Amino acid sequence: MRFSGPRGYPSILSMRSRQRKGLTMASQGTETHAGFVPRQREPEAGPPSAPGPEAPPTRIEPTPVADPAGLGLAAFALTTFLLSAVNAGWTAAAVWVAFAAAYGGLVQLLAGMWEFRNRNVFGAVAFSTYGGFWLGMAFFARLIEPTLAPGQAAVNIGWILIAFAIFNTYMLFWSTQVNTAVFLVFLTLEATEIVLAVAALAGVAVLTVVGGYLGVLTALVAWYTSAAIVIKGTAGRTILPVGGKIFDLSPMARPPAATRAGQPLPQ
Repeated sequence: MRFSGPRGYPSILSMRSRQRKGLTMASQGTETHAGFVPRQREPEAGPPSAPGPEAPPTRIEPTPVADPAGLGLAAFALTTFLLSAVNAGWTAAAVWVAFAAAYGGLVQLLAGMWEFRNRNVFGAVAFSTYGGFWLGMAFFARLIEPTLAPGQAAVNIGWILIAFAIFNTYMLFWSTQVNTAVFLVFLTLEATEIVLAVAALAGVAVLTVVGGYLGVLTALVAWYTSAAIVIKGTAGRTILPVGGKIFDLSPMARPPAATRAGQPLPQ
């Protein structure tokens, strides 16, 4: 005998059974207008995918600037000429000191810094070093030489010239990789520094005059090289020839080997 409610209504046990069944379905799915649907199973995380190929790095080319070598050589030439005129006995004026500080020193040093910007190692080292040389000579002439005893200034200058002649020696060798005109600048400068160093240390006045003439020759060669660089940058082509490398130290391209015996190498 089943207990039931009034006619047309479900029994209490039947209603409770349906409620329990609905709760069970609700825990296994989501409710929709049509009832309950099973809950979808979330996919399991698989192994991490292999990374794709990396994008090649972006190369940023710096904006090209004007060649500062013409300026650096002009500053070096003018200051060398003024001091060499004193050594040759043409003038006794000490005006070279001011231009050694401002033009041969500061301006040439700036040209060396700009050569670093141009990634020109040779020009950067050469102009920066000789810019410092002329700055040092100006400071020596104005601040140190007046405090020295007679004869000591010449000895100090002699050792300074020997030190810079050592630097100039390897720069002379490496100038063979630039062009003939630059090589001649360092060749005449090497001779000037050695002769003036011997004249200062040995006290031979005639060698000072010879060094003065060699310095004038050095200045003329540097001026010519500067003019050649300036007109090439202005006209866009070579007007004054400067020659090529004395000899080439760059690595030569090796041809690929033959794939089989008797096969000619590609030309």
